[in-house]
Amino acid sequence: MNKTVKVAIVGASGYSGEELVRLLLRHPHAELVAVTSRQQVSQTIALVFPKFGSHLRAKALRFVEPNAELLAKEAEVVFLALPHGVAAEFAIPLLQLGCKVIDLSADFRLRSAATYKEFYAHDHPAPELLAQAVYGLPEIYRSEIKNASLIASPGCYPTSILLPTLPLLRNGLIKPAGIIADSLSGVSGAGRKAELDYLFVECNESVRPYGVPKHRHLSEIEQELTKAAGTEVTIQFTPHLIPVNRGILTTLYLAPAKHFTNAAEMEMLGKQIAACYESAYRNEPFVRLLDGKALPDTKNVVGTNCIEIAWRLDPRTGRLIVISAEDNIVKGASGQAVQSFNILCGFPETSGLL
Repeated sequence: MNKTVKVAIVGASGYSGEELVRLLLRHPHAELVAVTSRQQVSQTIALVFPKFGSHLRAKALRFVEPNAELLAKEAEVVFLALPHGVAAEFAIPLLQLGCKVIDLSADFRLRSAATYKEFYAHDHPAPELLAQAVYGLPEIYRSEIKNASLIASPGCYPTSILLPTLPLLRNGLIKPAGIIADSLSGVSGAGRKAELDYLFVECNESVRPYGVPKHRHLSEIEQELTKAAGTEVTIQFTPHLIPVNRGILTTLYLAPAKHFTNAAEMEMLGKQIAACYESAYRNEPFVRLLDGKALPDTKNVVGTNCIEIAWRLDPRTGRLIVISAEDNIVKGASGQAVQSFNILCGFPETSGLL
């Protein structure tokens, strides 16, 4: 396939933006034509990110001020790696000017402007676009992504929760009530910013919860779980900050739809769960279903676009425990956005991601 698509990144100096730069510089079908950052204007990519210095494009391409009209003249697809509330300001004119937009913020993940205001504490800047946006979870919404003009790439925590849970809900294997999710995330999930809570001395040798009891990502998690279950779903979600650079480990506590009372029933349920996951993900290049005694480990997924999933039935409690691990910046952000880009443009889904 010889086709090349011209792409731009708005907000390319943050962690997600940096990862997008890395992935798109080496992408066989993408030509990175513009990167924006108000703080890094006129500096080359190679100067801001020396790790990319050996790439000729990184030596030549300079950061510019974000300008939708100029970007639309250069790029066909624009990635928005901006904070929520800001991304929509660029999405509106870019879409009007004919660009495809892949947004890594939360601005277009929700279908309801009221829910957005509830969780993000301000009115939605472009409610008229919410119905148009496609939730960019490739393994679930691949066909919708193919024809999208606006893709809302999911959050890192939602990805780690939804991919393990959605097939089980859709197949009626778990109850939609009583779902509990505990997640542990590396410090990069907070973004590249100088705040006291994220300084090395504050985070090192420390594990702490935050966003309790109502983290913002709950809004999109519950939206997608509700859609899969066909009934309103409310979950208990507690995120934790851990002293690693990147990676998310999520443990889910789920109630099987049918309670098992003996070993034979547990074995039957186990076969149904295994068949459910196998049917959902056997052909997915970025989902690893772990067998035997293996359990997810962030060290196996950091730097990749893969998510690991494993599960166990607990005969003492009657619960199903499902565990996932992913890189919060790759599968949880930029890698997943590039995966959607590949689908959108008709490229092999693994292009630039292996």
